[in-house]
Amino acid sequence: MKKKKVLNVTTSIVLGMGVLFTTPFTVGAVGEGPGYTGNESIQTSILHTHEEMVDFLQNQEAKQDVLELEVFGQSVKGRDLYLAKYETDPSNPSVLFLTQQHGNEALTTEGALDFIKQLGTGKMKGILDQVNVYVVPMFNADGAMGDVNFSLEDYVADGDRHLTRYNANHYDLNREHDKTTEDMQPEARALHENVFQKYDIDYMIDFHHQGRNSERDGKLVSGSILHPTTPNVDEEVLEGSKRLGAIVFDAIQSKGWGHLGKYRGGSSDNIGRNGIAARYDISTVLFEMRGMADHYYEPYVLGQKSNGYIIKQAVTTMEETVRAIADGSVETADTSFWDTLDYQQ
Repeated sequence: MKKKKVLNVTTSIVLGMGVLFTTPFTVGAVGEGPGYTGNESIQTSILHTHEEMVDFLQNQEAKQDVLELEVFGQSVKGRDLYLAKYETDPSNPSVLFLTQQHGNEALTTEGALDFIKQLGTGKMKGILDQVNVYVVPMFNADGAMGDVNFSLEDYVADGDRHLTRYNANHYDLNREHDKTTEDMQPEARALHENVFQKYDIDYMIDFHHQGRNSERDGKLVSGSILHPTTPNVDEEVLEGSKRLGAIVFDAIQSKGWGHLGKYRGGSSDNIGRNGIAARYDISTVLFEMRGMADHYYEPYVLGQKSNGYIIKQAVTTMEETVRAIADGSVETADTSFWDTLDYQQ
């Protein structure tokens, strides 16, 4: 896929204490997953800290021949930002999975870590010969650690830390993507200069979390998806995004616990799925998972008994996306479902 000229600087599974359990777990139907009621404890201590994530990644790199880790930048507070790379052939199509642009949207990072672990097993044998895979887990490391320059005392979670949407400077990293890189926050600048401008990426899924109460057809959704809606995206890139979305929809909607709606999103290029598609000709999909790990607004926070299927949803999405790109089926995916998929309410 031909790249546009870019602007330069001058113009898991149920978790326990940061360790991924690999034993099977029960995935319930989406409607059975509880929200936060105000009478329970939401423990952020079950989520990986940045330090635990780094230890996990380095351990996997030591075990996996194909995996290579790259520190592509630092957060405002100096935390290393990691890119996990599986590159076997420069001519292969490629995909990037981006998690936790918003620090309080954490379960997709847990899913990404389990996905990385599974790439080192026989489960994905042969797949990595046909596709290059890149993963940026915990992009907003300071927000994920609650290490920010503003108060989080009104957030509802318990545990060893709060998690917040914003970076340490109180910026939304998913509103940075239309700026010149010199004007971006440190995390966004590093992502653009050292990932998007360095690697030839064809597809990207931007993983987020949304509120917990959205419905489609009278049933709680497990998540919602959307392709780029900016008028500045190339038509071929948009069609690639719609095909990628079809792979995601079919993978999740077929599961008993999966129920997806269409996300209502803006058309501005400062949003990742828009700006990255327009700027780099990368076919993008936004995937918003149900519920958040922490927030000051209680209806956004998801009860921990729902963690299992949300993490499974992230892992399944990554696995099936990689398979579809590797075998070429993403190129022929039926996009007509977009015409009838209802917006979540």
